[in-house]
Amino acid sequence: MIHPIPFSVHDLLAATDGEWLCGNRDDVFSGVSIDSRNIRKDDLFVAIIGGSHDGHSFVPEVLSKGVNGLIVDKNHKNEVLSSGRLNRNVSCIAVEDTTKALGDLALFQRKRVGVTVTAITGSSGKTTTRNMISRVVEQKYAALSTIGNYNNEIGLPLTLLRLGKGHEQAVVEIGMNHAGEITRLAKICQPDIGVITNIGHAHLEGVGSIEGVMNAKGELLAEIQPGGIAILNADDPRIVKLSERRKEPILFYGFSEKADIRGMASRVSENKTVFSIRFPESDIDVALNTCGDFNVSNALCAAAVGYSLGISNEEIRLGIEAFQPIKGRMNIVSTQSGITIIDDTYNANPDSVKCAIAAFRSLRKGSRGIFVFGDMFELGEHSQKLHQEIGEIAAESGITSLYLTGNHAETVAKGAKGKQMNEKQIFIGGADDIILQLKRNLISGDWLLVKGSRAMKMERIIEGLKDAVIKTKGSVKKEQ
Repeated sequence: MIHPIPFSVHDLLAATDGEWLCGNRDDVFSGVSIDSRNIRKDDLFVAIIGGSHDGHSFVPEVLSKGVNGLIVDKNHKNEVLSSGRLNRNVSCIAVEDTTKALGDLALFQRKRVGVTVTAITGSSGKTTTRNMISRVVEQKYAALSTIGNYNNEIGLPLTLLRLGKGHEQAVVEIGMNHAGEITRLAKICQPDIGVITNIGHAHLEGVGSIEGVMNAKGELLAEIQPGGIAILNADDPRIVKLSERRKEPILFYGFSEKADIRGMASRVSENKTVFSIRFPESDIDVALNTCGDFNVSNALCAAAVGYSLGISNEEIRLGIEAFQPIKGRMNIVSTQSGITIIDDTYNANPDSVKCAIAAFRSLRKGSRGIFVFGDMFELGEHSQKLHQEIGEIAAESGITSLYLTGNHAETVAKGAKGKQMNEKQIFIGGADDIILQLKRNLISGDWLLVKGSRAMKMERIIEGLKDAVIKTKGSVKKEQ
């Protein structure tokens, strides 16, 4: 049973080194919130200053709901104190930076609960890998896990603030889009186990180059707690290079002979991937509820974390097999009209797109393959080159036709045509145009891969095909 641990005013001051402005020093708060819409009466409100909203503007709304605790920015304290809405019963603390204070509260919580923390970073697959690790860890321990993609300077603290008495493990995801961010986040969660899944062409806009990505991901290694362990992908040359910086224990996973936890004999069977895991002492067979060698790699990572925590082989197998694909992550949908759709719309970067194309080629086994693709974001000056490369790879993979949308659609098309894809096989347009063309051109037996960055909302394409009339050999069927 997990029991919430309240924050006293003394705790808040100790954690944040804040300035006491007013209120009752005996107040206790059951939780911490940054959202005025769903805050509870006995929560503490932290007024975060974000890119589009300033939490201080919501203080009146929060107080009207009966909330009796605030953490505010020192630059706003006079404004808050003079608003006339504070009374002597409202505890108010001022800090230099409310976002930093949120992280300080999370660190305070992490320390006093005393869990073992596993932190995962990587250019792609973080959320899937974290989900798999959580399923494995839960087989033996009471574990807290990141919700969704809460992996930044706001999301990570909000995750840790959910820790309660009774939790034994925390499995958290760490993202980044600039140098130094992983260091800051790792100092908040203080990982005992640090995981790096891969290093690829993601967030280049913020770090400048693939070497910048490597160095940014490598920040995690320096923040692993004394006596902790790094769990690293032996199949990624850049991660292997990073490992040379660490003198403390490392556990490698992957398909490489260098891997301590090694994947063997992978094959696809009925939308599952069946493979073996070779541990130092024994082997186990696993059936994973998704496809693609990159997902097998994610499962091997989960197995390595389980192994390092003393979880048995059977519990590791049960945990991996309990994993269900996250919505928009290689979800395979077989329709009544004979069209198979692979929904990989959750997000995209060059490496994840390449992996998806490779899996798509294997899965469709010679059937017509249609690739619907939207822009990849945060690639900076490398964007044009990397989009053109995706077009080249798509053409070389034997894809029948490309449906492209976004500012870089012409660049992707250029890459495909450079690899002898006929111009008639390429369609460029908005989401509605693509849906209309697909409805006209899809036939029973086709396979459809849909992918793009989150901001492109590529799931609209799949949603728009629900009412499609699909051609079959002898009849016409309506898409369900």
